[in-house]
Amino acid sequence: MFTGIVTAVGIVAKATREADLALTIRAPYRGLKRGESIAVNGACLTVERVVKGGFAVHVVETTRDRTLFADYERGRRVNLERALRAADRLGGHLVQGHVDGVAEVVRLEGRGGRGGDDVLVCDLRVPRGVREVCIPQGSITVDGVSLTINALPGPDLVQIALIPFTRAHTTLGALRVGERVHVEGDLLGKYVRQLCGTER
Repeated sequence: MFTGIVTAVGIVAKATREADLALTIRAPYRGLKRGESIAVNGACLTVERVVKGGFAVHVVETTRDRTLFADYERGRRVNLERALRAADRLGGHLVQGHVDGVAEVVRLEGRGGRGGDDVLVCDLRVPRGVREVCIPQGSITVDGVSLTINALPGPDLVQIALIPFTRAHTTLGALRVGERVHVEGDLLGKYVRQLCGTER
């Protein structure tokens, strides 16, 4: 379980594509152990090996099919979060680390402040299953970053607002129109959808 509060930005040091996909990621974490879970751009992956200055993970076929990991190359920056401990503060939202699909950035607009760009408003075209569980002021996770939904400007669109802190401390500060990102829909919304669907 995660909160969507990114604690480090790592760098893909190696991507091996043989029978399966394996990634080696440089990260500043200390005390990593084999078998622990780390959210990499929002996807929960298991540490297979601890290496100097980072860790190595294996990307199974199911995860590959739902994510962009197959396209990742050396030098790619990724948002990282270690798994939540029971005693930790829940500073973000409830995030499973199960990427539901890929969204596309369709609009970016700076708002507020003297320069007009204190806040970066971003419209995402999201998969239908994600849009179904979205509500204004609800939550969505974008590349591992837990965000509040600002508005729903279209039937397949979700709008988020990125404050300067988020842009400076995650990879989302470098977003461009046309870029694709991992998204995870609201956990509670998924359960409500399932329960309502069962009753019909």
